[in-house]
Amino acid sequence: MKTVEQKPKYGLNEEQEKKLILREYRSLLRALKDKIKPGDKDILRRAFEMAADAHSSMRRKSGEPYILHPIAVAKICVEEIGLGVRSTVCALLHDTVEDTDITLQDIEREFGSEIARIVDGLTKISNVIDSSASQQAENFKKILLTLTDDPRVILIKLADRLNNMRTLDSMKREKQLKIASETVYVFAPLAHRMGLYSIKTELEDLAMKYLEPDTYKEIAKKLAETKRDRTRYINEFIKPIKEKLERNRFDFEIYGRPKNIHSIWNKMKKKGVTFEEVYDLFAIRIILNSPQEREKEDCWKVYSLITDEYTPSIERLRDWVSNPKSNGYEALHTTVMGPRGKWVEVQIRTKRMNEIAEKGLAAHWKYKEGSPDSYRDENRFDKWFQQIREVLYNQDADSVDFLQDFKMSFLTEEIYIYTPKGDIKMLPVGSTALDFAFAIHTAVGAKTIGAKVNHKLVPISYKLRSGDQVEIITSNKQTPSEDWLSFVVTAKAKAKVKEALKEEKKKVADEGRYTIQRKLEGMGVSLQQANLDELVQFYKLHSNLELFYQVAIKNIDLKELKEFKVIGDRIEYPRPVKIVQENKIESHTPAHNKQDTELIIFGESSDKIMYHLANCCKPIPGDDVFGFITTGKGLAIHRTNCPNAPKLLANYGHRIVKTKWAKNKEISFLTGVRIIGMDDVGVVSKITSLISAELKINIAALTIEASEGLFEGNIKVYVHDKEELDELVNRLKDLDGIEAVERYDTEDLPAKS
Repeated sequence: MKTVEQKPKYGLNEEQEKKLILREYRSLLRALKDKIKPGDKDILRRAFEMAADAHSSMRRKSGEPYILHPIAVAKICVEEIGLGVRSTVCALLHDTVEDTDITLQDIEREFGSEIARIVDGLTKISNVIDSSASQQAENFKKILLTLTDDPRVILIKLADRLNNMRTLDSMKREKQLKIASETVYVFAPLAHRMGLYSIKTELEDLAMKYLEPDTYKEIAKKLAETKRDRTRYINEFIKPIKEKLERNRFDFEIYGRPKNIHSIWNKMKKKGVTFEEVYDLFAIRIILNSPQEREKEDCWKVYSLITDEYTPSIERLRDWVSNPKSNGYEALHTTVMGPRGKWVEVQIRTKRMNEIAEKGLAAHWKYKEGSPDSYRDENRFDKWFQQIREVLYNQDADSVDFLQDFKMSFLTEEIYIYTPKGDIKMLPVGSTALDFAFAIHTAVGAKTIGAKVNHKLVPISYKLRSGDQVEIITSNKQTPSEDWLSFVVTAKAKAKVKEALKEEKKKVADEGRYTIQRKLEGMGVSLQQANLDELVQFYKLHSNLELFYQVAIKNIDLKELKEFKVIGDRIEYPRPVKIVQENKIESHTPAHNKQDTELIIFGESSDKIMYHLANCCKPIPGDDVFGFITTGKGLAIHRTNCPNAPKLLANYGHRIVKTKWAKNKEISFLTGVRIIGMDDVGVVSKITSLISAELKINIAALTIEASEGLFEGNIKVYVHDKEELDELVNRLKDLDGIEAVERYDTEDLPAKS
């Protein structure tokens, strides 16, 4: 996190600050005490003194001495990730090269090449992720190459990000949005992939606290209100299981823990239910103290005892004991019908599995010595790193696409697919038969014409499920086609298909290049890059190759060339005409014929700036919003909880504009609400009467569909601001027979004509 120099805000004098710093450092040493060997105290003291001295004049935004941040990061590394002395030294020094006069050579001279290499990796990541010019996506490959070189770099970076998120309150609102978006977009999935589940859930919750503060507070409040009932229910559920486990002489711990706020919110959105309807607000965890050779047997015995007591849901059984996830996670998960007809998730693990679930990759190193499974575990990570390396070295796609592909391929849940010989391939959820073919070999993927899944013939776009056995059918006549990109999900498959298409395109594009050259020479100008740039921009394409290709396949006939001006050896398209057309499209308002620029103040300058409201989230006054500078379409206004917000804020920080609404009651905005309720006589008239007669809100469109005693209504209305919309939603919820009312999130609402 960037620093500023300022006086203490929290009233400690210099002497008290020194005592505080020393107290925190000693607390770090206590956390490390089991790992400290002879000579370690000396290296830790030298690292602490070097960092304290280098950061002595620096303070964090909160006003506290900067050195408290590296100490806090080091403590997270030790206590929450389980790293050792050398990682602690790196954590203490992680900001010195970037923020102070200390060089990498100083660190190498003092602590050796291994620590210097890790600090170098952390410095590179810091420059990539936190740069205000936001070149994150472009440099993300460097981070991942560092990760595959020494995973401790990413583990320390995750600790750094967790401490920054825990202390984000003192940052400005726009900085909070950017950091929280990056966190939920990249760091939480990365923590999940490294097996750090508790860090992943805390990062998600903290990000949500800043990105969706109202929803976060509401769910936290409801969790607190229902805590007593939940505890009573958990005790009732656990009692018979506890007795059975004790009778069978298991050494165990059993407890219930609430799901994190972010995952509860995801369930509410995904299933379209209220907080009260989310059935698994908590999970029961059973942790066994079993010797490693008996772990699997004991887990299944416990599963048997639980399902003797409660009826299990067969489709909700997850066996990660026989087949651990590629990040090493092992457990049995089952969902059973508990007392009073409530579904309850139960997780069964051993102590070793639990430590790996909490501390991920770091815990693997602890259990590596002498473990029969260690080779398998190490091998899983090695395979994952190898796949990343392969994609990184073959990747030349647009960098933001690359980041999206990377998330899809490496940061999501995986499924297990069997080859005809019984070998296992791990692929991300949503993978197709074609992804599987490319996972076997590029040459196999490129020639795939079909597949047999569990001995049945399926198309190459068939979505695979965990446990499928797949045989790929190939033909030497087959070549990759453009439509393949619409259904492959793995980064490797996408990269290889794009590569093959590019080669094919180049051959076809040669003809287009020749056509353009002839036309330009006919106008008296040459085929130079400046002229090609002008044409690429005019036709809204992204490369010369695309231009040549579109001309070759006759999608572009170049008849507009006669409108271009010739200036010396250059052509120029008539910009004024284009700008007027753009403005006509972009400057409409949803309601009155007024400029909606009156509604918003941008940063420091509140002059009239042309903008449009993003269709993906349709913001209205009162929503928390930000401006995003688009290419060619001016400024787009998005809600901060827009589905696209994390990607935009995380990848294009330099194109974000601080935005807020000004008070204006004259202009109304189109938005939508969805209503679900009991299909009863007069329900439509009750709804329309409330909206039009009582609240005087203008209805743009209304559709109601009834089926089997229930109705679903979609209503498009014009409101002045969020306050008016909230009142509408609350009043609709109060009507008899209405079950749920929610605002449209992503519906593309047409503007009023």
